[in-house]
Amino acid sequence: MATSRAAVLARFEQPLELREFPLPATLEPGSALVRVAMAGVCGTDVHLWKGQLPIPLPVILGHETVGVIEALGEGLTQDWAGQELRPGQRINWSSSIICGQCFYCRQKNQPTRCLRRKAYGISYDCTLPPHLLGGYSEFIYLRPGTAIFALPDELPNEAVVGAGCALVTSLHGLERIGVRWGETVVIQGSGPVGLACLALVRDSGAAQIIMLGGPVHRLEWAKRFGADICLDVTTTTPQERNKRVLELTGGFGADLVLECVGIPQAVTEGLELCRDGGRYLVLGHYGDAGTIDFNPHVVTRKQLVVAGSWGFEPRHTHAGLHFLARTRDRYPFEKLTSSPFTLEQANEALRMTARWAGVKSIIVP
Repeated sequence: MATSRAAVLARFEQPLELREFPLPATLEPGSALVRVAMAGVCGTDVHLWKGQLPIPLPVILGHETVGVIEALGEGLTQDWAGQELRPGQRINWSSSIICGQCFYCRQKNQPTRCLRRKAYGISYDCTLPPHLLGGYSEFIYLRPGTAIFALPDELPNEAVVGAGCALVTSLHGLERIGVRWGETVVIQGSGPVGLACLALVRDSGAAQIIMLGGPVHRLEWAKRFGADICLDVTTTTPQERNKRVLELTGGFGADLVLECVGIPQAVTEGLELCRDGGRYLVLGHYGDAGTIDFNPHVVTRKQLVVAGSWGFEPRHTHAGLHFLARTRDRYPFEKLTSSPFTLEQANEALRMTARWAGVKSIIVP
């Protein structure tokens, strides 16, 4: 093959376009050409489609991807963990590359805020060579410096993409805010990020987990992943949910509340669900979904610790893959995936995610 088809976002809130791009004639040292086996449709892709992040257009979407190595550039012989790489091998990779040199990388140890950070499926104008820098494509070009991970045979594509960036983003966020044994945790949002947080806090020893989400089919998965109580946000009011959380916590509120939904109004509600001295993590707002009225007195009066978390690092990808392999029987992320969509059906996959019709839409080019 000399070309690769890809689904391209050319204009915000307009259908993706199927375009064809040339495969690279040569590979840079340290790069790889990968045949895409499966790409996940992330909620962030919906935010990108809506124009809620400043990104270059046109762009090939897709930052949650599993593929098979087609060719390796000179010098690329091992993955991030030191395992041998070879053509024909199935791999996953961290979606972003950092510079390692800027103020945040070197001085402040905040690499996810790297001033020159670039992310596959988000940061690259696909009219510029090497073009193929997103997962909604038959092939993807992995640039030098990409953190690549060889996948064990026992870990299926559906598990890796079903967990997607939600799992590793959640790992980073929970690392920043902390989960303590025996705590009561409220999770706002029962999509991929909420379910990933649910699996992680259950595995970390939380005593009671209360899931606020919907629709019903997502709450059924929350129960499967270990939620003790599920409250349907489509049939209850914030006041009713607040009353129920207080009843379940002896009138005090939760030790930890995790915002995993990306709806601004959820933050106002979530702060009220914390106990005095509790903790609140804003994790779901990767895109800019707008502003809300906010009373900072709530934070002061309750003596809350409020944190945010952005993206993840390669070490979280490494840890996430080990978590998936270790806990597949308890947290079957592969069963969250939809029936596969083709590249020609990428718009349908995106619409399915936008309307919460499934849990995880997947594209198999």
